[in-house]
Amino acid sequence: MPIDAAVIRSRRVVLPDGERPADVLVRAGRIERVAPHGTLPADGRPLTDLGATALLPGLVDTHVHVNEPGRTDWEGFASATRAAAAGGVTTIVDMPLNSIPPTTTVQGLAAKRKTAEGQTWVDLGFWGGAVPGNTGDLELLHREGVFGFKSFLAPSGVEEFPHLATPADLESALAEQARLGALAIIHAEDPAVLDAAPQVPGAHYRDFLASRPDGAEAAAVAALLAAARRTGARVHVLHVSSAAVLPLLRRARADGVQVTAETCPHYLTLAAEEVPDGDTAFKCCPPIRDESNRDLLWQALADGEFTAVVSDHSPSTPDLKLLRRHGGSGDFAAAWGGIASLQLGLPAVWTEARRRGHTLADVVRWMSAGPAALVGLTGTKGAIAPGYDADLVAFDPDGELTVRAERLHHKNPVTPYAGRTLTGLVRHTWLRGRPVDPDGAPHGRQLTRPRTPNEGAPVEY
Repeated sequence: MPIDAAVIRSRRVVLPDGERPADVLVRAGRIERVAPHGTLPADGRPLTDLGATALLPGLVDTHVHVNEPGRTDWEGFASATRAAAAGGVTTIVDMPLNSIPPTTTVQGLAAKRKTAEGQTWVDLGFWGGAVPGNTGDLELLHREGVFGFKSFLAPSGVEEFPHLATPADLESALAEQARLGALAIIHAEDPAVLDAAPQVPGAHYRDFLASRPDGAEAAAVAALLAAARRTGARVHVLHVSSAAVLPLLRRARADGVQVTAETCPHYLTLAAEEVPDGDTAFKCCPPIRDESNRDLLWQALADGEFTAVVSDHSPSTPDLKLLRRHGGSGDFAAAWGGIASLQLGLPAVWTEARRRGHTLADVVRWMSAGPAALVGLTGTKGAIAPGYDADLVAFDPDGELTVRAERLHHKNPVTPYAGRTLTGLVRHTWLRGRPVDPDGAPHGRQLTRPRTPNEGAPVEY
């Protein structure tokens, strides 16, 4: 059970209106009061004084591939949520693919929920999937509380989650989601552009980068925005890697299209110029691009053009990554694409953000408040404010972390950050006022999308 009442004190509390010294009173799992520093007496309640260690709201990561059931050797709920807690993430939303079955039916959702019971160290929600032929399932999934629906405009890489291959497929899916008032989240790469790009197998990263050009993202986003205009759907562009899409998003917003976008730590902290040939831990789709592109993403982030910075944690086993250090070929074309970074997103982003003159308040806006707002959890997650869940993180912004992949809680010791020294250490994580111990018992909850007053009851199945 949560501690009935406790005080957490810090000289650096990141609040919705900025950073300042404060005392935070937690009662029955929620934040009851934020008071000036040193003014809340303990009165027999536990008092944690963090000194100069910062107190942040728990991060919300709305883009996590847990892969369980079906591909639990890639990642599972226990390992993923332990990693999340160790990285200061207190809420994740699981993607609907790479598990078997995928979350494209209420039966698939039920399988996910049953598997996750009793093995989540942080709070957990689910995305549904919109694929060809399941339009009739979307309303049932929506009523069951998924936070929206993911679709691919290019092949997903797994046969049980096909992409929306035709304009009619996309139009049908978006029209139904517009009718439901659901959020459509989209992996936007154009398969025709990808097919026309040079496909050169081998260990040279420059060849892989050429196979996933900026034009693939731009063409897919343009088609998505045109369909959103026609259908009135609310759309969210996932893992933007290319700055070429930014002008398209700006024009669409100016025209009244309901569109948001996200980017990821690896696009903000890594660059193509530094990817070693053959090191397929860096492979993801869309790919990590060059330094000049990275600078443009940072500028867009500073200008408020991205709603969220989220991990796109997409792990796999070392053999699928074809890692040379595990005896693989290092072939970028053949290796599984995905970055494992759930535990490392906060220090990775903070390392680069601080170098560029940003503040902890900026990072909280990008990685906590923004993602919470995206999925409708404002009011319970994403801020240190009265009435919110007491999901909190003690973060040492000056500490240093040298990444040792084998010491992470991720199921497989594969990450492009291996060997890097990052700035920022998560010292403690609390979930609804209760300390999270990755080696202790789990007390995460399963979350559902907030319901509107006139919605029907959840379906029975």
